[in-house]
Amino acid sequence: MKIHEYQAKALLTRYGVATPRGEPVFSAEAAAEAAARLGADRVVVKAQIHAGGRGKGGGVKLADDPAAAARIAGEMIGMTLVTAQTGPAGRVVSRVLIEEGLDIATELYLGLLIDRAEQKPLFMASAAGGMDIEQVAADTPELIHKVHIDPGLGLAAFQARGLAEAIGLTGGPARKAAALMQRVYAAFLAIDASMIEINPLVVTGAGDVLALDAKVTLDDNASFRHVDLADLRDLAEEEPLETEASKHELNYIRLDGTIGCMVNGAGLAMATMDIIKLAGGEPANFLDVGGGASAEQIKSAFQILLSDTKVKAVLINIFGGILRCDILAEGVIAAVKELGVDVPVVIRMEGTNVDEGKRMLARSGLNFSTADSMGEAADVVVGLAAVA
Repeated sequence: MKIHEYQAKALLTRYGVATPRGEPVFSAEAAAEAAARLGADRVVVKAQIHAGGRGKGGGVKLADDPAAAARIAGEMIGMTLVTAQTGPAGRVVSRVLIEEGLDIATELYLGLLIDRAEQKPLFMASAAGGMDIEQVAADTPELIHKVHIDPGLGLAAFQARGLAEAIGLTGGPARKAAALMQRVYAAFLAIDASMIEINPLVVTGAGDVLALDAKVTLDDNASFRHVDLADLRDLAEEEPLETEASKHELNYIRLDGTIGCMVNGAGLAMATMDIIKLAGGEPANFLDVGGGASAEQIKSAFQILLSDTKVKAVLINIFGGILRCDILAEGVIAAVKELGVDVPVVIRMEGTNVDEGKRMLARSGLNFSTADSMGEAADVVVGLAAVA
C-alpha cells in the first residue's frame, strides 16, 4: 500500500526521524492558515499524489507569504499533475502539503527495501540526492553505496556511520545522519514497510539533517497487524480496476496491451506475459486468481478483465492443482454467459480434472479456443487479437 508524503513523514516522526514542520490541507483558505501558523519566511506548497517527479511537473512551488501559499494551493488543488511516474493521464491533486522552507546546504539520498535475492533488508545511500535516482543508478552506479542488514542483528551503528561517511558527511552531520538511518530502520521494521525512500535527505546550513521528502510503501501481507494504518489508504490514487480486484482477493495490475491474461500463480502469470510478448503481442494485465479460486472469483476476474476497453482477446492459462480444471471451466462458462463476453477466449489448462474441464467447455456450446501448450496458446490469442 502506497501512502502520501505527509502520511509517510508522520509515521517516520513517530520513530524520531526529523522532518520539516508542515500541514496537509485541502483548500486554498486552509493553505493560507497553515502557512501563517508555520510562521516561516518562506513555505513550500507540495502536491500530494502517489508519484515522484512532482517538482518537474509543477507540483512543488515556493511561497513567500500566506497569500501566495493560498494562490498556489488554489491552482494545484484540482489540477491534473503529469510526471514521469504518473503516465500521460496524470493524477488529479486533491490535497497539498504546506511545509516550512529550509536553508538547504546539501541534498542526499536514502533508500531502504528488501533485497529478495539476498533475503535481507538493503540500505542504500548516495550523495546524488534530489535527482532521478534510477538514472543515477544506470549512469553512475558507483555513486550508490549499499549495506545489507542481518535481520537478526539490525542496522549496526558502524554500518550507519559508514554510509554517512561514504556520501561525504563528516562531524556533526555525519553523526546525525547515522542516527537518522537507525531510526528509519526501526520504523521500517515496526510498520512492516516494504520500502522507505528519502529523496532528498538534506543537511541544512545549521548542520541539521532532515527528511525533506519521504515515500513509504507498506507490505499488504502484514496489514492484519496494522489495523491502525488502514485509513492511510487513498483509493482515489489507485487504479479502479485494481481496487475492485482487491475486493475479490485477486491480484491484478493493469498494463497497456490488448490481451487479457487470467492465470493462477504469480510465476505462471509472469511466464504467460513473457510468452505473449514473444509471440508478438502485448499483455493488458497481470492477473493471478490464486491457487484456490472459486467459480465466483473466476467470474469476477472475467468482469475485471473485460472492463478494460483495450482488451481484444483473453488468454486463460491455468495449472489445475488446488484450483481444479472443472471448477475453472464452470466459472468461465458462467462468466461468458452472464457477462455476454464478445471477445475471443483462448484456454490452456493442465492438471486436476483437466479432461472433465475440457468436456465441460466443449459441451457449453460457446466458442472457446483451446490449446495444449503455452506457446500454442500465445500464438492463437495474438492472432485473434490482431483481427478482433
